[in-house]
Amino acid sequence: MNTRTIFHLLSSSAIVLLLASCAGLRPAELPPDEQFGHRFEGKAADGRETIVIRAPETEIEYVHFPAVHDTVHVRPAVAESPDGAGTRVEVLIKGAFPDSCTELDSVEQERAAHILNVRLQMRRQRGVLCATVVRPYRFYLLLEGLYEPGHYSLKINDSSHPFVIRAVDR
Repeated sequence: MNTRTIFHLLSSSAIVLLLASCAGLRPAELPPDEQFGHRFEGKAADGRETIVIRAPETEIEYVHFPAVHDTVHVRPAVAESPDGAGTRVEVLIKGAFPDSCTELDSVEQERAAHILNVRLQMRRQRGVLCATVVRPYRFYLLLEGLYEPGHYSLKINDSSHPFVIRAVDR
């Protein structure tokens, strides 16, 4: 190759890299687990079943304990609200139940400025023998309120998951 061809190849490569780094990922290009509002109904391709918290049966006595989770995806909405008050945020929590009887029981949220505490509880019927089988789950949680750009600390059952809300360029 001559010098001119090498120069054109290097110039073209530099332009392509520059454009790629400036463009970033658009919301439609994010993986589904990172997209605000995306839901898998039933069982997802990763084998996790989507769980919705249901009211417990009143005549049954339950044992309650913190939910086990292994992965958390914080998913801010794409655009800020029109009045600039902030954006909504949801969390995809992935975990696994330890047996065939355990289910999600409740979720509580507390917020103090940029610190959020979420308490996710599981329940299992007291005195019942359950098959020991790992049942992977996914749970979608819409966080209360709106979130302005900044750094946040999300604690789920004492496990910390920091996240950032970025300002939207206008």
